Amino acid sequence: MQVIKYMFQPHGDNRGQLVALEEYKDIPFEIKRVYYMYDTGEGVVRGHHAHKTLQQILICIHGSCKIKLDNGREQKEVALEKPYEGLYVSNAMWREMYDFSSDAVLLVLASELYDENDYIRDYNDFIDFVNTLESR
Repeated sequence: MQVIKYMFQPHGDNRGQLVALEEYKDIPFEIKRVYYMYDTGEGVVRGHHAHKTLQQILICIHGSCKIKLDNGREQKEVALEKPYEGLYVSNAMWREMYDFSSDAVLLVLASELYDENDYIRDYNDFIDFVNTLESR
């Protein structure tokens, strides 16, 4: 499994830092939805799902967290610890977000608007979906 981590260009001086992101330039898709998670309690695991078509970039803009990616064949753990790095999460990828620092803010840039029908929330259904894709 290939993990794609983007290193965004920070711009700054004595006033502070700024990271600007543009769709199709810094982000490999049109951004249709933006949301973020914060105040995630100790020991909480978020995610536990995959998407049929949606793509995402995850950026821990404050604090840190870990992401477990699973493509149905192998799993990888990725730490997000810098506000200028983003993790690409493709469709057909099971994801779990955990080990949030108490000050973590996880920003998500999504390629599609919210659509409950795009979610795969049962792991066995996810494996069936991946197997169907591979048999095409």
